[in-house]
Amino acid sequence: MDASRKLAAEFIGTAFLLATVVGSGIMAERLAGGNVAIALLGNTIPTGAILVVLITMLGPISGAHFNPAVTFAFWLRREIEARDSLLYIAMQVAGGLIGVWAAHLMFGEIVFQASTKMRTGGAQWFAEFIATFGLVFTIFATLKASPKSVPMAVGLYITAAYWFTASTSFANPAVTVARAFSDTFAGIRPADMPLFIVMQFIGAAAAFAICRWLLSRDGKAPEAG
Repeated sequence: MDASRKLAAEFIGTAFLLATVVGSGIMAERLAGGNVAIALLGNTIPTGAILVVLITMLGPISGAHFNPAVTFAFWLRREIEARDSLLYIAMQVAGGLIGVWAAHLMFGEIVFQASTKMRTGGAQWFAEFIATFGLVFTIFATLKASPKSVPMAVGLYITAAYWFTASTSFANPAVTVARAFSDTFAGIRPADMPLFIVMQFIGAAAAFAICRWLLSRDGKAPEAG
């Protein structure tokens, strides 16, 4: 695929991902009657489901990253050039913002918002490290074991990680940025965003390092180059 189609796929895919995350969060909160567990479940299932759909249909075009941390990990593997990775990330962030604003429009919310939902502290930051490590590990290990299973594996991983991580598994810098602009169930305060993103990139780098050793034929990291 040419570069323009790859970038379009990353933009569209990330937009639909965020429209689902934020839109389902708004719907779930409105229908849950104050039950936060039910609201979270209503947010979790659509997010896992849309990931299966998006990765299945857009994977053949762009690789279906929809996530700067995933793009970063593939750059570390030298499977994407630095320039292309930066363009991917720009499209992911832009698509995420468009998805959030589209969700606001669909639900009659004010379009441009800044979140006031506090998500901070050591437990939350560590959770984002674990969430992103697990996501990148899932992608690389499943690519090695069964490439056709990646969409389902990623969707199921995120579905689980919403519940086993204290942060509800953002695991995605573009998602984190976009959710800072939604003062809804899925939001995060802009002030809390930077450390989430730092831990996400560290988690992706750690998963790359472990997979580089674990998934090599002889158990040794391959030589660079």
